[in-house]
Amino acid sequence: MNNRILAGLVLAMGSLVISTSGVAQSSNMPRTEYGHPDFQGTYTFRTITPLNRPSELVDKATLTEEEALEWQAFENRRQNRDLIIDSVGGAGYPPGVISYNEFWYERGVETVSDRRTSLIYDPPNGRVPPLNAAGRARNAEIAEMRRLSIGPEARTLNDRCILNARTGPPMVSGSYNNNMQLVQTRDHIVILSEMIHHARIIRLDSEHHTRQLKWAGDSIAHWEGDTLVINTQNYYYKFGWRGTSQQLKVEERFSWIDENTLDYDFTVEDPLSWDVSWSAKLPMRRIEDPIYEYACHEGNHGLAGILAGWRRYESMGMNGDGTPKE
Repeated sequence: MNNRILAGLVLAMGSLVISTSGVAQSSNMPRTEYGHPDFQGTYTFRTITPLNRPSELVDKATLTEEEALEWQAFENRRQNRDLIIDSVGGAGYPPGVISYNEFWYERGVETVSDRRTSLIYDPPNGRVPPLNAAGRARNAEIAEMRRLSIGPEARTLNDRCILNARTGPPMVSGSYNNNMQLVQTRDHIVILSEMIHHARIIRLDSEHHTRQLKWAGDSIAHWEGDTLVINTQNYYYKFGWRGTSQQLKVEERFSWIDENTLDYDFTVEDPLSWDVSWSAKLPMRRIEDPIYEYACHEGNHGLAGILAGWRRYESMGMNGDGTPKE
């Protein structure tokens, strides 16, 4: 993958102690009856560290301990939904589910342990690369579909309760439901995401299937030593994860940091979105809580309400968002 080796060396310098500790303990890590590392359990990947490096931290790849505490306090206050005033706004306002107060959010309150300013480490600027011409054209088409909201297919997969941007692959921390359960058998890995209650059944295999395309792509896995590697491609939907194309490919890598923490590293490649691949990583910490049902189902009342409201505005001679037609 582009720049992956160089970026990995840079990361290694900042996490040498953690990496050394993980390697030293690897012989003591639990293993399944099949000899593989036993990653089974329930994990959270919530963190206040964003996917993209914030503009105010553009020149800082990592923070000092004091800077991290200051930034955490600032960001937790900025995102606090109880402090949002309609006339002033706040994090993600608008849009956003303003009726949800802070009680319902579970975004995490701390940065990742190495105090990186973004989950993305490649490219070195910590941001998703700019879209290429094909990506811009497709995103413009998507934006127009959303604007017109002509039917269920024009709404997001999240609105339709099919997939969410944090469901995976890849999994990225968001506002809530940042939890997953991992199950291993001899021939399969199962990742159950709490968001949209989505279960990804992953074959230990060397070849992808194309006879039945899936919303979340076809995932196959293999072991590289004690690292679980999952490769996903062959997506069903024309507009997939974060507006990507059907040529999207994702590689996910799971390895131990310690007996209660997994290192989750992923690389995203889509030639119809970006000219280069990009990579990010975040820790997944073991929790005792179960995975709860996320009661969001395709064809839900919210989706019907969105479309009915849009048509009502149109019948009144307005745009679907309530603004006057020009």
